Amino acid sequence: MAQTDPGGMRLRAFGSTGWKVSALSFGAWQLGGTWGEVSREQGVAALLAGFDHGINLVDTAAAYGNGRSEEIVGEALRLRPGQDVRVATKVLPLGRRAGQTRLDRMRGQYPRAYVQQEVEASLRRLRRDTIDLLQLHLWIEDGLEELDWLPGLLDLVVAGKVRWIGVSLPDLRPDTGVALARTRLVSAIQVMFNLFEQAPGDALFPAGRDSGTAFIARVPFDSGALTGRWTAATRDAWAADDKRRQMYSEERFAETLRRVDALRAAVAPAYDDLAVAALQYCLSDPAVSTIACGMRSPDEVVANVRALNAAPMSAPLVQALRSHRWPHDFY
Repeated sequence: MAQTDPGGMRLRAFGSTGWKVSALSFGAWQLGGTWGEVSREQGVAALLAGFDHGINLVDTAAAYGNGRSEEIVGEALRLRPGQDVRVATKVLPLGRRAGQTRLDRMRGQYPRAYVQQEVEASLRRLRRDTIDLLQLHLWIEDGLEELDWLPGLLDLVVAGKVRWIGVSLPDLRPDTGVALARTRLVSAIQVMFNLFEQAPGDALFPAGRDSGTAFIARVPFDSGALTGRWTAATRDAWAADDKRRQMYSEERFAETLRRVDALRAAVAPAYDDLAVAALQYCLSDPAVSTIACGMRSPDEVVANVRALNAAPMSAPLVQALRSHRWPHDFY
């Protein structure tokens, strides 16, 4: 059941951990510089604004800017000693760290010594003694049989370096986490979920109901498309090394704009802002504990927090929006 903190932020249960987390969490990938330039000062200002507005969970990763995102999060936390903010970060599989682009086996990807070394480095960057939620940055489906990833993580929990264990599912593959969600091997699963990418609601979220698995919904705005702010000129403004430029060809960008226009018309009777509808859609599934939303500035934080206070999305509208599902095979 959702609650509200004294400052007005909506709170949700984080699975069976006992935590009450803000419905909106601070997704910190953009602080690594992958999605366009964000200065350290801008990143810290956005994080502090989030804390001021009741955000109590930050989701980052060692891979975001080769530790830059964690460093910026650590600086913001230093400026707010004692503030109740939980930090989730991620460790890359060893193969990805070595430059491999395709990994199809879990065995050997998260050896004990490697994970412990990565955790110590993350703790230094975050200026913390404990990571609240450590997530494997890539879950591979055979991990339920190849369990060599688990003992090292449990050692870290026993040592007090990590509180809870989670995984991040690959884009477009929520099916790989269904069997895991039925177990209690991990406390949280992170997955892409938005108005286009609706598949997690089919089997993944129901699978975690009895096990008490927490779900972090990432990419609620589909990398920006579902803010409704893009125009035909937006793509040309992205730098050549901006990840969005690499993801969207001219043809796919034009198709995205057409689909966004159709969604805007579909939600117009209930919401005059597509971004508000995008967040309310994610919150419409009670399995979602929090939405990890990337924010670059205090203004973006304020806008997204306000969107949480809009009217909840009705069940008939959620059902009507199923026709707008669009699996993104270009990720």
